[in-house]
Amino acid sequence: MWEKDINVNEVKEIRVKTTTYLGAGAIQKFNDIAKELAHKGLDKVVILTGKSAYKKTGAWDVVSKALEENNIEYALFDKITPNPQHLDVDEAAKLGKEISAKAVIGIGGGSPIDSAKSVAILLKYPEKTAAELYELKFVPEEAAPVIAINLTHGTGTEVDRFAVVSIPEKEYKPAIAYDCIYPMYAIDDPALMTSLPKFQTMSVSVDAINHVFEAATSLAANPFSILCAKETVRLVHEYLPKALEDGKDIEARYYLSYASMIAGTSFDNGLLHFTHALEHPLSAIKTDLTHGYGLGILLPAVVKQCFDAKKETIEEIFEPIFSGAKDLNAEKAAELTRDWLKSVGLTQTLKDEGFTESDLDKLADLAFTTPSLDGLLGCAPIEATKEVVRNIYKESL
Repeated sequence: MWEKDINVNEVKEIRVKTTTYLGAGAIQKFNDIAKELAHKGLDKVVILTGKSAYKKTGAWDVVSKALEENNIEYALFDKITPNPQHLDVDEAAKLGKEISAKAVIGIGGGSPIDSAKSVAILLKYPEKTAAELYELKFVPEEAAPVIAINLTHGTGTEVDRFAVVSIPEKEYKPAIAYDCIYPMYAIDDPALMTSLPKFQTMSVSVDAINHVFEAATSLAANPFSILCAKETVRLVHEYLPKALEDGKDIEARYYLSYASMIAGTSFDNGLLHFTHALEHPLSAIKTDLTHGYGLGILLPAVVKQCFDAKKETIEEIFEPIFSGAKDLNAEKAAELTRDWLKSVGLTQTLKDEGFTESDLDKLADLAFTTPSLDGLLGCAPIEATKEVVRNIYKESL
């Protein structure tokens, strides 16, 4: 049982901070949120989103109408891309400052919501830039209120204190984590997710699996992060194949949305380690690499490295993926993880994505030198030496 991996004499912190509306039709709760914003005098907002999903999903119809009905002025920034970059965040913050925005709304997946959190900080620190924020050159203590309207089921960022923005000229993809950027409200409406294509459906769900593997096996893991991890894996294992078969399956999208949300809560409590610390350099260098896909490529090698240190926990949370296999060792656990990933459509390797053995030293160096990633590596259940990190990359080729 996983309980054997917990030190009961170590005090753990349990975090559940954001009010989330979950369910088909939850977008309509934005009407109440807009009324509250207006009542609190938060009558000017800047909105961050991507190019089209916010309109195609129908989210914008509800949001724009509610803002107008409550006399809330808004500025719209719809240029956020996957793996968002610091200059885009600066541009969005400038737009928000021009209207004296008092709150920020992110509509989309992890990229728009993370960017919205970043802008929320910069509104309170107008002399600072996103690069300074992500190179950890200052520590924010406040941010404008954030509303997160989630359009994917993977990142969990709508309920946590984390955000990621890239600095491509330095090949950095750092993460930040501050209490001031917990969203005030989050909306997880599976009806807004039925148009997600198969590849994205798979990638974001694999992201959730990685969140909970790390959160349950890190040095910061607590009973709550492990509880959320077990349920996340069970739900993704059950409902991802159904969503891949029929993207319009609202029940499947609902439970994948819930799984993503509790996965975000899991790693908000248990933190992250190897797969995220090692994926960030991959998509910092190859900016078109989908985050969840990169994580999935690394996961079997990470499972192999961590298995002996956290055997009880890994066997329990990954029970659906291991399909009742007995007498597991590290090699077999990695193989079964790889088999499951292939079953949901993740078949590529780092070599397929254009990486070679000549890249390994650079990738390993970035894992240790990118601001914040050393903090993730410090949470790993085994010592994160350069050799271990390089071996994970090498096995993932």
